[in-house]
Amino acid sequence: MAQGRATIAEIAQEVGVSVPTVSKVLNGRTDVAEATRAKVEEALARHAYRKPVSGRPAGPRLLDLVFHQADNMWAQEIVKGVELVCGPARIGVVLSELGGSHRPPQEWIDDVMARRPLGVLLVLSGLDETQRHQLSSRSIPFAVVDTEGEQPAGVPTVGSNNWNGGLAATRHLLALGHRRIGVISGPADVLCSRARVDGYRSAHDEMGVARDPGLVRWGEFIAESGYAHGRDLLDRPDRPTAIFAGSDYQAMGVMRAARELGLRVPDDLSIVGYDDLPVTEWLNPALTTVNQPLREMAGLATRMVLTLAEGRRPPSPRVELLTELVVRSSTAPPPAI
Repeated sequence: MAQGRATIAEIAQEVGVSVPTVSKVLNGRTDVAEATRAKVEEALARHAYRKPVSGRPAGPRLLDLVFHQADNMWAQEIVKGVELVCGPARIGVVLSELGGSHRPPQEWIDDVMARRPLGVLLVLSGLDETQRHQLSSRSIPFAVVDTEGEQPAGVPTVGSNNWNGGLAATRHLLALGHRRIGVISGPADVLCSRARVDGYRSAHDEMGVARDPGLVRWGEFIAESGYAHGRDLLDRPDRPTAIFAGSDYQAMGVMRAARELGLRVPDDLSIVGYDDLPVTEWLNPALTTVNQPLREMAGLATRMVLTLAEGRRPPSPRVELLTELVVRSSTAPPPAI
């Protein structure tokens, strides 16, 4: 049998099951024994089987959108970007949330295969090798927005230049005269977290300013993390005069920590956030932050998936959009010593 050219009938004969059983596995049906399903999946992967696009069932046109966490304004911006593309095209959006995990469970994959959407868009999450093949073999394309780690070749991704964002934020603070700058980022194993901190470090290095490793903190992109690390940094006798937060939520947590410690922003402490969520210009003081074009990222990734669903390749499988520093009222020169 020629590898990569097997038919369903040939795979069924090789595994020793019926054609309907192979079809059930392909369609994500749950009424197949787990051991049988594993044998069929292994044969499908070995022959690089792909279900024809024409095999997609009639019914509502759907796009699966999956977040590692969706209960925040950051996720809302992504949803709006997806809806700006899907709404006019009359494509329904199925929203899933992974409770903080960066990898969906097999049950989620089974549900996706059963409803056969036009495609899948993963946000700050990804698929393992088996899951990627399971979707590919059913001709269900997928793309990743703001990837949590390096994706294998051929996986379409859309992100922003996180290193440049960290560089611009820290350059701004250094140009104001700050020399003790803390940074609070996301998880150390997440690509965008590391890139933002790398930009922070590069800004120090290019200006010949020494960096204190004790001012670098890794946490979560949530207000509670910014608050906890902010309290810890600002309680130090040699506290930083500025903090670059890896998200606007973290920056809001730092603002609360500063207020509780009697520090005024920006008189005593300058704060820079990241994302430029709509709420940041309404804070008091309005937050200086790095604009990450979330809606544009989501819209572009959605168009990538829909292009793949039509059997075409997107112009570029990997896109990195520009970030831009938005200076508002939360940053100023450091207080005189």
